[in-house]
Amino acid sequence: MPKRRLPVRPDLDQLRHQARDLLRAVRAEEPVALTEFQQFHPRAPSPAEAKLADAQLVLARAYEAPSWPRLVQACQLVEAIWGDDLDTVRALVTRNPALLQEPTLIRKSDWGPPMSYAANVGRDRIIRMLHDLGARDHAHALDRAVLQGQIGTARMLHDMQGRPVPPDELLGGAAYTLSASGTALLFDLGARVVDASGRSVAPTDTVLETDSRKPAEKHAILAMYVQHGLVLPDTAPMAIHRGRIDLLEQLEGRDANGLHRTYRFEEIFPPELGCHDEVLATHGTPLAGATLLHMAVDYDEWEIANWLLERGCAVDRRADVDADGFGGHTALFSTVVSQPAFWMNMHGTGDARFTNLLLRHGADIHARASLRKQLHPGYYPDTLHEYRDVSPVEWGRQFHDQRFVNKAAIAAIELAGGER
Repeated sequence: MPKRRLPVRPDLDQLRHQARDLLRAVRAEEPVALTEFQQFHPRAPSPAEAKLADAQLVLARAYEAPSWPRLVQACQLVEAIWGDDLDTVRALVTRNPALLQEPTLIRKSDWGPPMSYAANVGRDRIIRMLHDLGARDHAHALDRAVLQGQIGTARMLHDMQGRPVPPDELLGGAAYTLSASGTALLFDLGARVVDASGRSVAPTDTVLETDSRKPAEKHAILAMYVQHGLVLPDTAPMAIHRGRIDLLEQLEGRDANGLHRTYRFEEIFPPELGCHDEVLATHGTPLAGATLLHMAVDYDEWEIANWLLERGCAVDRRADVDADGFGGHTALFSTVVSQPAFWMNMHGTGDARFTNLLLRHGADIHARASLRKQLHPGYYPDTLHEYRDVSPVEWGRQFHDQRFVNKAAIAAIELAGGER
């Protein structure tokens, strides 16, 4: 069986409930529970003889803890850090000094040992105390503070290390979360985007491919990269990445068809900047062979989408069809399945503004296309899924991961007369 994974902020009461549920399941001889007992209990008792302590041990080991008390300890440590409870953290790590170096969540996690975990949430008092007690994960803690935008915490950790020049890879965390403040801090501390020979060391691929959708932050980070010496391609897709309508206007003057044509995937995600394939470059509806309007929708570029339509970009221009017959979708499809929809669903918000914008410009609600999609592995292991001859509404209703489906967009298309 796969191991369980503690969430970033585990709930001890919920774990107690899980242990009782596991005990009931094993006593009922449910196959999954029996298998878990066989895998994680050193001397698995018979179902009739199993006790709560057995279920707690199995649950703890499934979560990669050696014992139930160690799992409880992890939960207590996490809650103390979140609550800025200095005394409890001190008591826990004093009783068990090994906790200073062990992952706070037991399992290997980016959140790291207690000092790094505290850096994620800006608990400076706890960080100073852990430093005095011998914690040494300062570099990782600094990375996490920058990634989470904890600027004061990051400065403090940098001072603790003796103010070294940031390593090139440190910009990556702020690039992934699109933290402009974190990026600005690292440049203030001496970070660089090109090495002594002029070769790019900037995590530009991360900025372009991250699943975050924060247009203003992304624009600011790319502007800082350019300010510090990075040269970006002078193309229409890059102008959209940068949020630069002025650059689009200049490109329109040089290439009258530049705003209206389709673009290869490599033009949107340039390999020379370290960008990857369609699976690793996170987006919703496929962007290979798409138009700038498709791109503006997935990257939540509202002003640019309006500007493109005002410039006469065809609302129903279809993406290129590949050798296997996939493609041909309009930008309306991109309003239904998109990366911004993931975050809207995550936060319980709904927004069909891009859908309604395209509908006001006459988008065809009955357009049909064949698409295929494999999600980034960060959204769990996924396989390639194919959708043949679907409308925008069918594309959304059939999509294999509904976290990426904008229900408000589907409702808007249905209200306009699309399929129910």
